[in-house]
Amino acid sequence: MSACRSAAFLTASAAAVLVLGGCAPRPGATSGSNGHAANIPAATVTGPAVSCIPITSIRESVVRDDWTIDFRISGTKWYRNTLPNRCNSLGFERAFSYQTSLSQLCNVDIITVFSNGGGPRGPLGSCGLGMFQPVTLDKAPAK
Repeated sequence: MSACRSAAFLTASAAAVLVLGGCAPRPGATSGSNGHAANIPAATVTGPAVSCIPITSIRESVVRDDWTIDFRISGTKWYRNTLPNRCNSLGFERAFSYQTSLSQLCNVDIITVFSNGGGPRGPLGSCGLGMFQPVTLDKAPAK
């Protein structure tokens, strides 16, 4: 690579780093490179984990980080889904979709992460769900 191209590449890279460095983390944003957020509400397990929850019962979903999604079924009934593998960008974007031919969302289903802000729109990647653990959140969930 010539010195001229190398300098242009470094300048473009430095600009990208400066632009990205100015972004403030969102609530629940991941810290470090492991994808885990420090401010996930603690949860108390209230029963055995289940493989599926009825889609029509889901009232809300809250993405906590690249590994964790809480699903509110009714009132204060929550299911915490800890993904078996990290789902890159999930904690930052906090937006996902799913498709299923069943009336349930199950641990064998795949979610697709979508861009939730400026920049390119569209799918960013897909990840498998884990088991749904019924929990009581120890403090009010952040939205």
